[in-house]
Amino acid sequence: MIELKDLTVAYGDKPVLRGLDATLPDDGCVAVRGASGAGKTTLLRVLAGLVAPAAGSISGLSQRRVSMVFQEDRLLPWRSALENVALVSNGDTARECLALVGLSKEGDRLPGALSGGMRRRVAIARALAYSDDVLLLDEPFTGLDAALRARVAAEIRSRARLIVLVTHDAEEEALLGAGCGIALGG
Repeated sequence: MIELKDLTVAYGDKPVLRGLDATLPDDGCVAVRGASGAGKTTLLRVLAGLVAPAAGSISGLSQRRVSMVFQEDRLLPWRSALENVALVSNGDTARECLALVGLSKEGDRLPGALSGGMRRRVAIARALAYSDDVLLLDEPFTGLDAALRARVAAEIRSRARLIVLVTHDAEEEALLGAGCGIALGG
């Protein structure tokens, strides 16, 4: 289990998370809910090790590989879809993960030649290629139609051990099988 104890994060003198206590299971999907500005993305960034808390502690993450799908796709524009995924894996794993998200024929294309939904799926494939232990998803299905959301969600569920999901969409929570949640105040 991953335990957050008295977690506090501030940007300058503006606190974003205050005294957060939560326990995340080893497996399944946890939905992080709250209004805009409540600290949902900040919590994911803390779990990813990108932001250090001002106070409190996190235990249970040290032996886990954590990958993240950010709100932005964050693809390198000069690298093909396959090369973007292979940055965190080998070529075989990159091809496998692109196939999982329905992009096996798009591997040679640069991000600028892909639609927004395709770029989103490349970002998801890259996260899956890096780690299936803990997958942090920040509004992961932006730009995907309902059929693609369902397909990609099924692949994520079948591969990721623990999913921490930030979304404003209850349907996305259901697609990923969110069994519990963390509610953040604004």
